[in-house]
Amino acid sequence: MNKTNEDKRKEILTAFEHRHATKAFDSTKKISTEDWETILETASLSPSSFGYEPWSFLLIENTQVKEDLKEFSWGAVNSLNGASHFIIALARKNVTAESAHVKHMVEDVFGLPFSPDAPQTQMFKQFQVKDFDLNSERSLFDWASKQTYIALANMMTTAALLEIESCPIEGFNRIEVETYLSKKGLLDTSEFGVSYMLGLGYRTKEIPLKKRQTTNEILTAVE
Repeated sequence: MNKTNEDKRKEILTAFEHRHATKAFDSTKKISTEDWETILETASLSPSSFGYEPWSFLLIENTQVKEDLKEFSWGAVNSLNGASHFIIALARKNVTAESAHVKHMVEDVFGLPFSPDAPQTQMFKQFQVKDFDLNSERSLFDWASKQTYIALANMMTTAALLEIESCPIEGFNRIEVETYLSKKGLLDTSEFGVSYMLGLGYRTKEIPLKKRQTTNEILTAVE
């Protein structure tokens, strides 16, 4: 029997009620390969500005690396101790209309010839330079980092639908984490910067009641 829209709505809202920034993971429970691949695929399928996917993800499985990260990742300690999967999301630096990454996306992913004079290239350049004022290394990184958060939301929602817990993490010293990863040969800081961390697994405690503003408080209809 096909699900009705009502069934789908209930399933979606149940998943969002279930989702919680889990602070304590059960280290004895592991996400199945199939579920993990589904979560990762939703990151890959996530939208990004102009479709340029300015992201990369590190799956940290090494025990010593996890232990080392605790020194400068205070918000990640619980996830590093017990999460089944621990991700560090990287945002690509200096993505501009004529950068090597954009050329790669156009030619190798979109299957189109790249040209600095192509309408897509010129549109992207105008968007960055004029519309969004992305004219510095920091603003370009911040723009790319915003794209990675779309993938984060989709991974967490997918996990919730699969009854898997998640914890998005910004509680870390970005410079120290980047320096450490660079020394370990895991990060080229000329190409990428750390955007966020994410723990995925199974909780050990029941979640508290969600407290949120109402939709009426956050929505203004312009009629």
